[in-house]
Amino acid sequence: MKHLDNLYNPYQTPRHTTIARNGMVATSQPLASQAGLSILQQGGNAIDAAIATAATLTVVEPTSNGIGGDAFALVWVKDKLYGLNGSGHSPSSISIEDLKRRGYKEIPEHGFVPVTVPGAPGTWVELSNRFGKLPFKDLLAPAIRYAEDGYPISPVLGKFWSLAAEKFKETLEGEEFSHWFDTFAPDGHAPHIGEVWKSEGHASTLRKIADTKGEAFYKGELAEQIDQFSKQYGGYISKEDLADFNPDWVEPISVNYKGYDVWEIPPNGQGIVALSALNILKGFDLQEKDAVDTYHKQIEAMKLAFADGEKYVAEERCMDVLAEELLDENYAAERRGLIGEDALTPEAGMPPKGGTVYLAAADAEGNMVSFIQSNYMGFGSGLVVPGTGIALQNRGHNFSLDPNHANALGGGKRSYHTIIPGFLTKGGQPVGPFGVMGGFMQPQGHVQVAMNTIDFHLNPQAALDAPRWQWMKDKTVWVEPHFPKHVAEALARKGHKIEVQLETGAFGRGQVIWRDPNTGTLFGGTESRTDGTISAF
Repeated sequence: MKHLDNLYNPYQTPRHTTIARNGMVATSQPLASQAGLSILQQGGNAIDAAIATAATLTVVEPTSNGIGGDAFALVWVKDKLYGLNGSGHSPSSISIEDLKRRGYKEIPEHGFVPVTVPGAPGTWVELSNRFGKLPFKDLLAPAIRYAEDGYPISPVLGKFWSLAAEKFKETLEGEEFSHWFDTFAPDGHAPHIGEVWKSEGHASTLRKIADTKGEAFYKGELAEQIDQFSKQYGGYISKEDLADFNPDWVEPISVNYKGYDVWEIPPNGQGIVALSALNILKGFDLQEKDAVDTYHKQIEAMKLAFADGEKYVAEERCMDVLAEELLDENYAAERRGLIGEDALTPEAGMPPKGGTVYLAAADAEGNMVSFIQSNYMGFGSGLVVPGTGIALQNRGHNFSLDPNHANALGGGKRSYHTIIPGFLTKGGQPVGPFGVMGGFMQPQGHVQVAMNTIDFHLNPQAALDAPRWQWMKDKTVWVEPHFPKHVAEALARKGHKIEVQLETGAFGRGQVIWRDPNTGTLFGGTESRTDGTISAF
């Protein structure tokens, strides 16, 4: 336990770390974490709890994820870490040439063009088949109950739901989008905070997924409904695309950062961006968290990692460089050497050749899950399959229309993906799952939480509560209102364009669970920037 002693001090933040032993679920919605806890108390394991929580989140936080989105997982079971890539591929019929013929100069955010195959339901099933204890049907029961009976809207959820509804009223034109409003703004507006919202379509769809272990979604009735909706409005996604989907078990990738191994899912996810930044930063002796030099080097390393990610990261089979080449120690040292006293405008190097929800779950047996799920950009494409509650994701927006780019659009491809689960180990033993959702904030959040933990010895809650920054582009950096003013001013003198961002939702939402290897005690932190909660026993 000695290597983690400093992390278990619960008094580093006004909102204390949660401590339990038998099981723990941390996520952004109380009802979802309680759903996962109920599964643990029924004899399920952490994997069962994660599935139940994820399914419930599609109902109780539709502003960030849904049945029509993607998912990734890192799972620790019996002394081994497993990775599951549950991102869906683009429709087989889509192409750059066809989009250009239709007049597109870039891939839009909404409508059928950016829709890719939903991977979340298949990911739930795959996790259950390999590692679950309870019947799959039982795991979706809490989500079905909330969809049928309804639940009151929580404060942060209500805020983002209202913002999305107002935006969609202004931007979505066309009959195909009417089903989103029927489902999520049935009275002409988003449900108010405290108002009870329910969706029989969600309940029916989840019940069909539960009864058939996902077959109805990918090869049955629901697949037919998605296919018909797509054909009606000239979409590309088809029932054949759905039938072709399978989640992939992958080998997680990692870097050793100051004695700890930080793990991510390999590309097409952007987890490698976080690892690249940490690989650069580990060459610096950064002992003081709120020092100007610490923030400067973090920001500069993040820029360099993102520049490489934007140029090289795509589905692995389409990448010009390998993940291990981007994480090469000599390459990290070369990139580290570019960091000077002043802010730079980042460019990609030449490696040597060779709106998302996040949840963490753990049980008394030592199983731990880092799970993330998203529709992308909040509600996704703005399309809801009529009568089903299935909000289709718009993950294809991240493809490039440059045919020479590694992430070029093509049929049957996985795009560069923003959602990433993280995991920490030391000496081959699990420390635990962590993650920070929020688009391109995610690798930046991973770096900040990992460094808060490892370099600055903050407990899980303190590591999450600490003020965050987000590099946006060029030399522009957003900081939270409570970010130290004197540090922001000093960074500005180094050439950073510092902008105070009042909307704290821009800085991601995270969860952390660490496990004491000697006692099995669990220590959890949850996001104070949202309706986050931990359920434990």
